[in-house]
Amino acid sequence: MSGLLLNFLSIYLALWLLGMAFTAWRFASRRGTKPAASLPAPLLRVSILIAARDEEMALPRCLASLRALDYPAELLEILVGDDGSTDRTAVVAAAAMQGFAGQFRLIPITENRGRARGKANVLAHLARLASTEFFFITDADISLPKTWIAGLLAHAAPGVGTVTGITAVRGPRLFDQLQGIDWLLSLSMVQVVSDLGRPVTAMGNNMLVTRAAYEATGGYEALPFSVTEDFALFQAVLAAGFGFRQVFQADIRADSLPMPTWAALLRQRKRWLRGVAGLPLRLRLELLFFSGFWPALAGVAMMAGPAVALGVWAAKVLVQGALAAAAHHRAGLRLRWWLLPLFELYTLGLTAAILVFQLSGGKVVWKGRSYE
Repeated sequence: MSGLLLNFLSIYLALWLLGMAFTAWRFASRRGTKPAASLPAPLLRVSILIAARDEEMALPRCLASLRALDYPAELLEILVGDDGSTDRTAVVAAAAMQGFAGQFRLIPITENRGRARGKANVLAHLARLASTEFFFITDADISLPKTWIAGLLAHAAPGVGTVTGITAVRGPRLFDQLQGIDWLLSLSMVQVVSDLGRPVTAMGNNMLVTRAAYEATGGYEALPFSVTEDFALFQAVLAAGFGFRQVFQADIRADSLPMPTWAALLRQRKRWLRGVAGLPLRLRLELLFFSGFWPALAGVAMMAGPAVALGVWAAKVLVQGALAAAAHHRAGLRLRWWLLPLFELYTLGLTAAILVFQLSGGKVVWKGRSYE
């Protein structure tokens, strides 16, 4: 019996390594997403939508990056929804945008619109106030590159409802850098699956949605409430018959502030897992397959010995490191190779903590609010 189990685990781990190697090869060998067309002349007015709740510390950085965009300020409509902040979010936003040559509005959000709650509710209000045909959605803890608007717009082909860029987590601490590797690895795998024509998700901190696509869904107020509102909108846009673009390029890379603590990271992941439940069965099974590496390796270590397990683990570090290096290069960043062994410990600890966190049950807590 133990021999059969060892054979099964060995086959599983071999398939896992082959799958990761294929992903790394596929990602590294692709040429990147080509722009759909050149930018229109004259340039178009666009709307930038930001939901903010108690973002006194982060929001000025985000708004400063928007003021530095290589896009005419008079063609920018920046709408910030203040979602019941208890700090100085409104004050710092007004100060950061003083003298801005474009249009800036800070909108207090005091009531729910339709079925929307939380961030989805803020965006529902902002989308109804926006006066352009293109909604650029980002978060208050994000810094955008100067080429952000032009970069996303270049991929907005006829029939495309959403264009999603990439997000990198950046910070000086070791914990921050491990989060950064985690994000880019995950997004590179999403890119490979998307390139195969299988939509996965959109990033609500770096996303373009056309007005036509948004209104075809009925807007956030018409969608079933979800704590992963970007994923819910993405699915609704696809269901309405629109296409999507997933673009992994440095010129549209958003830089996010890291989760400050382990507890905050677990709350973030618990919220994301709610979105995973809405993925197609095939994708959920693939995620389950990739998440089983550590239990399988533990089984091999007990039955075949630690030397064999260490060899398999070294192969994982190598092939996963190749994907991480390619992802960092395409994102315009440099991978610190010495972090990879530490990243293994990070992922092992995160996987175990998420499992315990999930089994403990309870509501999703985000931005000081609890959601069922």
